[in-house]
Amino acid sequence: MVVSRDKTPTAQETFAQMAQAAGLRGRLLLTVGMLILIRLGIYIPIPGIDRVAFQQGLQGTGLGNLVGILDVLAGGGIFTVGLFALGILPYINASIIIQLLTAAVPSLEDLQKNEGEAGRRKISQITRYVALGWAIFQSIGISILLSRYALNPGPLFIFQTVLALVAGSMFVMWVGELITERGIGNGASLLIFVSIVSSLPRSLGQTIDLAQSGDRSLVGGVIILLLVFLAMIVGIVFVQEGTRRIPIISARRQVGRRMYLEKSSYLPLRLNQGGVMPIIFAYMVLFLPASLVNFFPNNQVLIQAVRYLSPGHWLNVLLYLVLILFFSYFYASLIVNPVEMSQNLKKMGASIPGIRPGKATSDYIEKVLNRLTFLGAIFLGLVAIIPTAVEGATQVRTFQGLGATSLLILVGVAIDTAKQIQTYVISQRYEGMVKQ
Repeated sequence: MVVSRDKTPTAQETFAQMAQAAGLRGRLLLTVGMLILIRLGIYIPIPGIDRVAFQQGLQGTGLGNLVGILDVLAGGGIFTVGLFALGILPYINASIIIQLLTAAVPSLEDLQKNEGEAGRRKISQITRYVALGWAIFQSIGISILLSRYALNPGPLFIFQTVLALVAGSMFVMWVGELITERGIGNGASLLIFVSIVSSLPRSLGQTIDLAQSGDRSLVGGVIILLLVFLAMIVGIVFVQEGTRRIPIISARRQVGRRMYLEKSSYLPLRLNQGGVMPIIFAYMVLFLPASLVNFFPNNQVLIQAVRYLSPGHWLNVLLYLVLILFFSYFYASLIVNPVEMSQNLKKMGASIPGIRPGKATSDYIEKVLNRLTFLGAIFLGLVAIIPTAVEGATQVRTFQGLGATSLLILVGVAIDTAKQIQTYVISQRYEGMVKQ
């Protein structure tokens, strides 16, 4: 096989390494096998429930659309009331809580920034415990809701259902961490990715049936909606890959008798630092009130509040934009530390042309980062709103629950996973060169 010396591996080299390199092939097989196992587990039903009455009851409360979108992220386990009905959602909610607390609690912030790998492992362990507590909390609420549709309702049914749902959620969390550690890509993101992809055939089939109905207005609406989705995919790829390159110059230095001249390079800052995580976290926060309805099913105030936060309502749109903006800045502050970056540049003898080292450099980096984060957050908000508005205008709602947010997750996770595969291919390339 001819190995390219370019930075980016060719498609031929990538597929050849995936087939021949034992390490990469093993990671891919583990990832695919675990994802298939999770998909099978979703269809293992929890016994003793009248599922038809349960689905009709959800539609009667007016929460069908909201739960429908949550069901997409859970891979279809909520409506089917499967063993993995909660999926990876408790772990994501726990991650939101811990990351918010990390910025507020000094001890957690010290663990993340100063304790290295041991600190990150400690935070991961705390996140697992929080995920367990959140899974128990959600399972109790779901069990109370399901008890109205149980064949033999009672405390025993609630206990068995809680035990099954929590065990399923913890297993999914373990699989996600296993994929992250020994597979390819981020395990939690891939689990959401597969859950969204699993709903595509049904949505596409409904869209094709709608286009074949003979109504010209609906046919035109389908075409417009598909064009908007294609345009969104192109825009998402450009923004996910977009970077601001800040030029830096390394100072001239002498090592022994050799003189090293000035070197020019650049400091890359991504337009969207958080990737898909800000929009996933904003999604989860909007669904938190719906979890409380399980505990207070007859509370009309809470039900009305959830309806106001349902997709399509102006309050949902406004809060969604605010949350995306908040989590974009929050993630940017976690990923990029301007003060630490300025100190590292100073230690390396590098500087930004026209900017003095020290505080002036950190202020400049922070200013650029804030502008990039704002532009990235505005794009995320537009991606979340425009296709939904087009669906309302064209009356084509076959992709309900699979909107632009899901599209952004799909494209973002696909790009991140492809980059990780390319990283393994490049490492295999250099490993082969060393052996030669």
